[in-house]
Amino acid sequence: MDRGFFLILGAQFLSALADNALFIAALALLREQQAPEWHLSMLLVWFTVSYVVLAPFAGSFADSMHKGKAMMICNGIKLLGCIGMLTGAPPIVAYAIVGFGAAAYSPAKYGLITEYLPHEKLVEANGWLEGATVAAIIFGSVLGGLLTGHSMGNWLDGLSFSPSWLSPAECAIFTILVIYLAAGWLNLYIPKLNVQLKKLEWRPFALIHEFAECLKRLWQDPQGQLSLAVTTLFWGAGATMRLVVLNWAVIWLNYTMQEGTLLVATVAFGTAFGAVLAGRYIPLKKAFNVLPAGVAMGVLVMSMLLIHNAMIAALLMFIVGALSGFFVVPLNAMLQHRGYLLMGAGHSIAVQNFNENLGILVMVGLHAWLIKHFSSALPADATQEVRNLFAVNGLPPMHVIVLGFGLFVAVSMVLVIWRYRRGTRAGIMHD
Repeated sequence: MDRGFFLILGAQFLSALADNALFIAALALLREQQAPEWHLSMLLVWFTVSYVVLAPFAGSFADSMHKGKAMMICNGIKLLGCIGMLTGAPPIVAYAIVGFGAAAYSPAKYGLITEYLPHEKLVEANGWLEGATVAAIIFGSVLGGLLTGHSMGNWLDGLSFSPSWLSPAECAIFTILVIYLAAGWLNLYIPKLNVQLKKLEWRPFALIHEFAECLKRLWQDPQGQLSLAVTTLFWGAGATMRLVVLNWAVIWLNYTMQEGTLLVATVAFGTAFGAVLAGRYIPLKKAFNVLPAGVAMGVLVMSMLLIHNAMIAALLMFIVGALSGFFVVPLNAMLQHRGYLLMGAGHSIAVQNFNENLGILVMVGLHAWLIKHFSSALPADATQEVRNLFAVNGLPPMHVIVLGFGLFVAVSMVLVIWRYRRGTRAGIMHD
């Protein structure tokens, strides 16, 4: 990996760091404004919806110009969202603007990697990117917590030049704005590649038709279909996994909420480790050899119900994270490679984002449905303590969620392996 790649990696890390810190800061701003509780959950929903809604347009945008320039424009859109929060715009609307920038940023970022590197280095590059993204999620959340915490507020109050016109949450947002500027500055030095640019189509219906064709093409490609199915499952399951682990820690292990978040962070560290390991040892041509790791991950999730020891729980979460990172990175690289060959880098990443974020919305929605179903199914003679548990945590019985989730992942991956082996025997799994 050369200097150009690490410039791309650095710009991605700073931008993702700011995205995750801004989420915490936006939550703090809503609390300062005493917004209704449902506003808090809508922040993440609208951010995810942006990826789905803008998918038909993001790929065309990314492929119409040099990817470094597209990344800089996207950082500018994120800056507008920060400025909106600082100037009194509703935080949900302002954070949705940040989501627009992130939705267009992703095809540019991954498309640039696909254009910049030979295909045999894509798995290693994705390992680096996945590790950097997980690190940005962890440190971004920590940074957001520090910037909006009481200690930071007390420190600001003690300054003789304290910006009294800004609340603690707004000071945090201003700091995050500077991080976006730093990411934009790195974009200036990203190499311009000698690639054929595609003319930007401005007609919305034409873009939607083009996107639908790309979506159909990738789902009909044997290798693209399997890769897309697995990565869609992974990201949908990953979003639900954070809720499952946190609730398991609080209810099953009697952890505090803060201790539970440490277990979620342990999964993230494991994912980064598995991603780097896959990048180091799994070549692109052997990407599908990692599929059994997905089955193992589902089985280990079900074993969570046998754990009552804190150290064993932490080790289990690290292994689950490592398995997830190990199997998703090679398949992500394969998906990028197939998409680049079939339709161009930006368009393929936009199709991938559409499917993966739709998977997140579906699986998180299914989790919410289970919560509602089990909560309404409580017997009339249920104790007040049980009712309070559902009122506070909104949780069905823990064994139902954990077993159901783990079984779903394991069975889905077994079906994917069966489909891959059948395709291999039929001779359709080839470049």
